[in-house]
Amino acid sequence: MQRQLLVYGSGRHTVPFLDYMAKATGKNKPNLCFIPTASGEDPEYIKSFYEVCSQIDVVPHVMSVWINSYDQKESFEEIILRMDAIVVGGGNTLNMLAIWKAQGIDVALKKAYDNGVVMGGGSAGSLCWFNAGTTDSRPKELSIVNGMSFIDKSHCPHYNSETSRRPLYHKNILSGKLSDGYACDDRSAIHFINEEVHTSVSLDERNHSYYVHSKNGSIKEDKLESKIIG
Repeated sequence: MQRQLLVYGSGRHTVPFLDYMAKATGKNKPNLCFIPTASGEDPEYIKSFYEVCSQIDVVPHVMSVWINSYDQKESFEEIILRMDAIVVGGGNTLNMLAIWKAQGIDVALKKAYDNGVVMGGGSAGSLCWFNAGTTDSRPKELSIVNGMSFIDKSHCPHYNSETSRRPLYHKNILSGKLSDGYACDDRSAIHFINEEVHTSVSLDERNHSYYVHSKNGSIKEDKLESKIIG
């Protein structure tokens, strides 16, 4: 059973990335579930998910965390385990992870991941799978948030679009506050299989993904060779 994860820099839904996830399942018309917890289940964000899914060969689903026992008779684990792929949206990473932990969703996601359900997402939806990274989930400034450690490396989304992200990521790795890890420009993605980089894909030639680490007191960025799928 392969464990698969596709992470990209921006939380925006795009046809190429969601289609890539769908095909990674190896199934015809797979069940693709969007979990928009981080955005507070923003209606426009959910609408854009359905619009993108209408252009690819999937059965779309959305999993809400704002439910009650009277109306919802399936557990979160039951919903997650019957999906073929899960995409997590952008927003407030810290709040999302707190809700997931309270509801046992983090445990259900790990079980599904280990069972071969393809996981993925961008922004908060990429950061959450790693051991830690920087987030704008708290007031005043970017700060470190711990993720679920499906991949025991740090992560930085929005690597090319939010000017404070890249230097802060470098600083935190050099100081030892973050481990070495992976960074994605907004329109670039990394496909992991069994926690190892399988390939990098990008929507254009200007966006890339990187392995970022320290060597002799300096930051090194190893650019991953990307296939253009945009």
